[in-house]
Amino acid sequence: ASIKILDVDRMLIKNNFGLDYAPSSIESSLDNHPVMRTLYDHADEVTCLDFHPYDPILVSGSRDYTIKFFEYAKPTTKKSFRSISEVDQIRCLNFHPSGDWLVVGTQNSVTRLYDVETGRCFVSTQPQDQHTKAVTCVKWASNGRQYATSSKDGSFKIWDGVTNRCINTFEGAHGGEEVCSVMFTKNSKYLLTSGKDSQVRLWELSTARCLIHYTGAGTLAKQEHRATCVFNHTEDYILYPDEKATSLCCWNSRNAERQRLLGLGHNAPVKCIVHSPTAAAFVTCSDDYRARFWCKRTLFTD
Repeated sequence: ASIKILDVDRMLIKNNFGLDYAPSSIESSLDNHPVMRTLYDHADEVTCLDFHPYDPILVSGSRDYTIKFFEYAKPTTKKSFRSISEVDQIRCLNFHPSGDWLVVGTQNSVTRLYDVETGRCFVSTQPQDQHTKAVTCVKWASNGRQYATSSKDGSFKIWDGVTNRCINTFEGAHGGEEVCSVMFTKNSKYLLTSGKDSQVRLWELSTARCLIHYTGAGTLAKQEHRATCVFNHTEDYILYPDEKATSLCCWNSRNAERQRLLGLGHNAPVKCIVHSPTAAAFVTCSDDYRARFWCKRTLFTD
């Protein structure tokens, strides 16, 4: 039920410099643990996190039915400065690109939109807009005009970010299996989804059709656990963890050409992967109680 804040610079220093030749200016920092802060304010498992796009604020969701806001940059921060109570366990949340809105998915089928400043909740007035089972993922488009949700009901939906109405529903997007994750491209024209059918798909939103199938991620047709897919920072590649082999599948995003597998070193299924939006680095999290930080090694010269 705790949250760890890690310093990426410390992890990069440990990765790129050996103690034999590390500059004296950073030797002292090598002794510092990457975890720079631990936050305690939830009463149950923390299920999702998101950083505010501009302000030093972290939002968290938990199985304790609450959403909490933390000022993580303050060294004295241990508890949240604001809390929102929900109707069910929180499964996913995401800040609007402006930071003014927060879309939330819970174990309940209804998607909720919150005004971050006032805490006021907005829900579509049309019951048919909602999913029929728990929401698994929510993501805003970078232009802020729409957001996407996926669900255990096997569908994903595109929502109008202003009216909070459902624009389009893609039923049976992954052969009727649970849709695990959604992610917009940077131009907001395409959507990447993953499902428990062990497939990743790229959808063109203007025509509402699937453009590319990325296959071969699982030895079995159906996955047991939910797994997320992501673009790398340039959107040239798509990354997706193989549940059985605990390795990383990678495809060329444009032609679906399969790249070399990367062994992730986890001893259990990888449930979450998050890629840096600006650099060749990502984090993997597994049921083996470990999170691993990966980055492209930089060579240093005199």
